[in-house]
Amino acid sequence: MNTQQFKRMKRYNIRWKLVLFDICVMAIISGVMLGFGFGGKSLDAYGVLIHFALLCATLLASRFVFKVYRQVWRYGGVESYIRMIVADGVGCVVYYLIQRFLPSAIIHKRIHSLWVLGLCAVILLASLFCRLVYRYAYKSGKRNTFVGRILNFLLTMFIGKNYAERNESAHKIRIAIVGAGSIGTALAEELINNKKAAYVPKCFIEIDRMKAGRVIYGIPVLLESEIDPALLKDLEIQEIVFAVGQLSSEKTKALYDQYAEFGCKLKVYDYPTMESATTGRRHMREFDIEELLFRNPLDVTDDAASSYYKDKTVMITGGGGSIGSELCRQIAKMGPKRLIVLDVYENGAYDLQQELKLTYGSRLDICVEIVSVCSRAALEKIFEKYRPQIVIHAAAHKHVPFMEHNCLEAVENNVFGTLNTVDLAEKYGALRFIMVSTDKAVNPTNVMGATKRVCEMIVLSRAKNGGKTKFSATRFGNVLGSAGSVIPLFKRQIANGGPVTVTDKRIIRYFMTIPEASQLVLQSGVMANDGELFVLDMGKPVKIIDLAENMIRLSGLTPYKDIDIVETGLRPGEKLYEELLVKTEELDRTDNSLIFIERDQPLDGAEVERKLKILSDACATLDNAKVKAALKQVVETYRDPGEINECAAQSSEMKSAR
Repeated sequence: MNTQQFKRMKRYNIRWKLVLFDICVMAIISGVMLGFGFGGKSLDAYGVLIHFALLCATLLASRFVFKVYRQVWRYGGVESYIRMIVADGVGCVVYYLIQRFLPSAIIHKRIHSLWVLGLCAVILLASLFCRLVYRYAYKSGKRNTFVGRILNFLLTMFIGKNYAERNESAHKIRIAIVGAGSIGTALAEELINNKKAAYVPKCFIEIDRMKAGRVIYGIPVLLESEIDPALLKDLEIQEIVFAVGQLSSEKTKALYDQYAEFGCKLKVYDYPTMESATTGRRHMREFDIEELLFRNPLDVTDDAASSYYKDKTVMITGGGGSIGSELCRQIAKMGPKRLIVLDVYENGAYDLQQELKLTYGSRLDICVEIVSVCSRAALEKIFEKYRPQIVIHAAAHKHVPFMEHNCLEAVENNVFGTLNTVDLAEKYGALRFIMVSTDKAVNPTNVMGATKRVCEMIVLSRAKNGGKTKFSATRFGNVLGSAGSVIPLFKRQIANGGPVTVTDKRIIRYFMTIPEASQLVLQSGVMANDGELFVLDMGKPVKIIDLAENMIRLSGLTPYKDIDIVETGLRPGEKLYEELLVKTEELDRTDNSLIFIERDQPLDGAEVERKLKILSDACATLDNAKVKAALKQVVETYRDPGEINECAAQSSEMKSAR
C-alpha cells in the first residue's frame, strides 16, 4: 500500500450536516436548562454562552475522537450507539473538570457535578432519539407505512431527502421466509435495506409459538400450523424461501413436501457459517439437483486416498466428459506430479484445461491430448511419452438408445478401446488401472450395458497375469447432472411450458452425484489389491416421475395443471429398473461402509480372448445385427428388456421404490 492510498483510507468522511444539527440540539438544551434555571439556579447570558461553548467543544471533540460522525446511522447497530454513549461520557467528565478548574473571572459560575451529569444526559438522550427517528424513518419509509410516510414528510422538509419509495414493492417478488431466526431475519433486513433487491418479504413462517404473532422489521410472524394456500394467496406470496440453515435430508424432505403443496416457487437461502464463510456467499437459489434426492451427500474419500495420488502421474481417458472432468478436478486437489487429460472431444477437454489453469496456475502440470482410444498407435505414443503410473479409464459411449442403433461403434469404442488401454497400461508399467463401469452391466438388456460387461471381463481377467499393474473396475448408477441426464431435459421442457416427457411412469433409477461417483472411483482404486469389482451402496431407488413432479413444483407450477407429464414409451434396450447393485449377502465388505466388492470370479485370459475373437469377427462384417448377435453370445447374462419388464412389478427394486 503506497502513501497516497493510506492517506485516502485515513481521510474522514464527516457528515457536517449532522454536526451542525447536534450543535443546534446542544444550544437549545443548554439555553433552556442553564438560562431558565436548573436545580434552582440560573446563569446570565454570558454564563450560558461560556458554558455552552465549553460543553459544545468538549462533547464534539470527544465525538470526533471516538469517530461518532463516521457512522452511517441509517444502518447503525448497537455498536454505534454504545460508541456515542462512551464518547459523551468522556466528554462530560472533561467538561466538568475544565469548568471546575477555570478561573472564576472566565467561568463566573461553576456548575455542580449533578447539574453537569443531568445536562449531558439530556443532550445524549436527545441526540440518540434523533438518530433513532432518522433510522426508523429511513426503514419505515421504504416499507411505506403510515408512520413512515409522516416521518418521511418531516425529514423531506428538514433534511431534503425523500426516503419513501411508494410503488417500489408493487414490482417486486413477494416472498414468505420460513424461519424467523438469525438467518431469516438477516435475509429480511438485507432485502429491506437494498432498494435494488428483486424481492420483498411479506411474512415470516415459524414453528416457535413464542415468536408467532409478533413483528420483526415491520413484517408479521405467522405460525406454521396456521399457514394455508388461502392465507398465502391473500398475502400475494409468490415464492417461499427456506432460511433455516443446514438440515438433515429427512427434515429437508419434510419441509419440501409440506410447502410444495402451496403452489409457490420454493427456494433456499444460503447463509455461510463460520466453516464456509471463506468461500460461501449469501444468495437465494433454487434447490440443487442433489437436494432432490433428499439424502445426505456421500463422502467416500479420505486422507489415504489423497496421499496415494499425490506426486504421481495420472492419466484419465475421457477426461473431458462429465465423470472424467470431475475425476480431473478431484485429482488436481491431491497434488499429482502430472495430470494427463485424454479425450477425442476437444471442446470439453479445452474447457476443463482452462478451468484448472485458472484455479491452480503453475502449481498443476496438466497435459491435454486429443486422441481416440480406438487408435492403438496414437494411444501408444501417449503412453510412451508420459508413462503414467495410474490410468483411470472413463472413455466410453454411454447413451443407451444411440448405441442400440450403432452397435458396431459401441463395441469398437467401448470394448476394443478398453482393450487397447489395458494392453498399453500393462506394457508401460502402470501401477494401477481403474475402469469406470455402470449398473447397466448387471444382467444387461441393451448394447451399452453389454459392452461395459465385456470391458469388466477384460479388466478383471488381467489380474491373473501377476504383472506389475493392479486392475479394478467400479460400478455405479445414473449420475445427476451429467451430459444426457434427465435433469437438463426436464429443465428445458419446464422452461418451454411443457409437457415434461418420461418414457414410463413406473420407471425407477439409482442416482448419485458426479462428485460422489468420482470419489468412489478414486477410493476404490486405492483399495484394490488386484482384480476386484467394486460397487457402491447408493441407497433407495428414485422414481423418475417423482423427480419430474418435484422439479415442476420447485418452479412454482402445479404438475398436470400448469405443466403436463406425458409418457413416450420405453426406448429400445430400456428396462423399468436397474438391478440393485448392493445385495449384501452376495458381496464382501470393505473398510468403507459404502463400498462393497462383487464376488465375481474373473475369466481366464484364454476365455476372454475367445470372446473378443467372436466380437472382432462380427465387427469385420460391418453389420450391426451380426455384431449385436455376437454380443448376446459373448455376454451370457444379456437378456431382452421385454422379458425383464414383464415381471418388473415383482422385483425387490420396484417394491422398495413404492
